[in-house]
Amino acid sequence: MKSFRINPDNGMVVGIFTLGEHVSDPLTGKIISEQQRISEIIATAKMADQAGLDVFGLGESHQAKFISSANQVILGAIAQATKNIKITSSATVLSTADPVRVYEEYATLDLISSGRAEIVAGRASRVGAFELLGFNLRDYEELFEEKMELLIQLNEEEKINWSGQFRAPLNQAEIFPQPLNDKKLPIWRAVGGGPASAIKAARQGVPMMLSTLGGPAYAFSHAVKAYRQTLAVSGFDPLDFPIGTTSLMYITENSQDALREFYPYANHIMEELRGTGYAKSQFAESIDTKSAMLLGSPQQLIEKILYQHELYGHQRVLGQVDIGGMPLSKIEKTIDLLANIVAPAVKKATKMEVNKK
Repeated sequence: MKSFRINPDNGMVVGIFTLGEHVSDPLTGKIISEQQRISEIIATAKMADQAGLDVFGLGESHQAKFISSANQVILGAIAQATKNIKITSSATVLSTADPVRVYEEYATLDLISSGRAEIVAGRASRVGAFELLGFNLRDYEELFEEKMELLIQLNEEEKINWSGQFRAPLNQAEIFPQPLNDKKLPIWRAVGGGPASAIKAARQGVPMMLSTLGGPAYAFSHAVKAYRQTLAVSGFDPLDFPIGTTSLMYITENSQDALREFYPYANHIMEELRGTGYAKSQFAESIDTKSAMLLGSPQQLIEKILYQHELYGHQRVLGQVDIGGMPLSKIEKTIDLLANIVAPAVKKATKMEVNKK
């Protein structure tokens, strides 16, 4: 994999993402149409771009209560509606896709967006796609690892010779079109929090996007440490491979309002997807500075992100801002506070840290 350093002189990369959930608003009981939900995802990306955020991500899911089964199509619309923001999957379910087709799609997206496309490849935390698309869930690990290796090879070589267990061989295959920037796409590996997947990302020599949805932030330090140690012993320079984190995010002027307003939406999506919600006493701990969830006032968010930066030394942070049927007005407020208060402070602090070194 080629060097993929993020310029430290610019400070931390800050953005948002959505998983494309399509559920009712727990406060009103109403659910918007599929068409409106997709329109609002595009509008959210446009807001983020106009506000000056760095990245917008859209996940992929193939089951009820989600709208993003064809996330790359929506990202194409976002590419046309935006000018500067990086556009990424969060994540591409590579296990149930053809890596050749994925590469063609994101190379095309890269050309449409003038070089702003990235891929975050994941194994699938929701497994609805396996039966739907004709794959055996028992091959969960093997499917992803084989396809990830092929995706990396597609990004590194002009003519591909490859054979594996789950697709037909490739013989001197060429992929068209090619991405804009040096004919390479930034490809990240989505990691669910444990060291095992982080170690595999390091052995492959790809940047890691670490999911840190909740609980104490320090719990994810083990995966970060394992990732960097494995990069080094695998012959890679850890400085060449950035780490990103993803978490739930909600920002209001004060922490108590943030907790009160966000809880119904976070609890609702947990009940919808898992059948059980958050205990209020447990959820109240999420506003603590050492909690991984990015919930609170702007100053709390600054302190949380910088605390996590001390733990992980990561270069990118993305927040999911539209959870559980949340209306666009609340999403817009979080984007505004993130872009105008939180991100500038975080970037300034992380740039100063680099200059001290």
